[in-house]
Amino acid sequence: MWIIVNSILWTMLGMLLIRLRFMPRFFPQLLGKSLYWIGVPLQIFVLGHQSDFSNTVWLPSAITVAVLFLGWGLAVLCWRREQEGFEDELVIISGQLGKAHATRLPKETQRQLPWITELLPQFMSRYRSRQGSFILASMLGNTGFIGLAVVPALVSKSYWSWIVLYGLTHNILGSYGLGTILASHFSSSNRKDEWWMALRNVLCVPALWAFVIGWHSQDVQFPIIVENGLNISVLLVVPAAFVLIGMQLSQLQGFQNLDRAIAPTVLKIVVLPGLTGLACTLLGIQGDARLVLTIMSGMPTAFANAILAEEYNLDRTIAASSIFLSTVMLPLTIPLWLTIL
Repeated sequence: MWIIVNSILWTMLGMLLIRLRFMPRFFPQLLGKSLYWIGVPLQIFVLGHQSDFSNTVWLPSAITVAVLFLGWGLAVLCWRREQEGFEDELVIISGQLGKAHATRLPKETQRQLPWITELLPQFMSRYRSRQGSFILASMLGNTGFIGLAVVPALVSKSYWSWIVLYGLTHNILGSYGLGTILASHFSSSNRKDEWWMALRNVLCVPALWAFVIGWHSQDVQFPIIVENGLNISVLLVVPAAFVLIGMQLSQLQGFQNLDRAIAPTVLKIVVLPGLTGLACTLLGIQGDARLVLTIMSGMPTAFANAILAEEYNLDRTIAASSIFLSTVMLPLTIPLWLTIL
């Protein structure tokens, strides 16, 4: 449980550094880029170099993909449940406006009709942007910074490979793949990315190449001083990641309306990991393997959601609120899964 207390303390430190203005404004961005290009790839390289991947390459990745699509499906069902009847009313209104153009109306109504007609597409666009943020917040988790920092301390070393594979698969196929596609689909802006741009983004992820190098260098015996240096460097990545999370939480804008984030947060950190743990039990996956898959699937909403909301003009309030609420709730959910599993 020390890892949870430790993560809370480092996160609070990051928040204080920003709130009290002890750090320059560019420092969070500098720290984030350093972790993205150096820290996390180094951590994945060490885990890939030291972990045992025999007979585990396909299973964690396959379950990760299944969890992503499960989160997508649950989010769509929950959204439709919340908005039940609302979409039908919009369709009826649109149809009535179309008929109104073909009929003779009083002059006063004719003057108001263009204003109503222009307002409806804007409303529909905002509705779709909210739907997109809701779905992404329910399915994309912070398996990179938080997952890789917390979970290795909770399981035996033989299952570190599962953590690496889950995190990589989730980030590459989720945040950089399916997440980008869905964000583009629900975008209220004119930006529509081509498929090759998504592929380019995936191939440029430094953590992917760090994993490939670490995996293929398992037979290479580094000098003791190099091994010790790598291990010490990884120990520095964990607190740096939580300090960055604290800074990012302090800088989030638009998380005042937390009621919008309740549904996607519950889906992300309670329902989705609960169903994952149940499915693992039914499939005969027990022990640390089940614990890894359950906790990784219940990681809080990824900060990538805030980036996607900015890039594709989605609902920033839902994105920011979900990140904040799910991250704050994480210290409560991890002990829950440790107790149940």
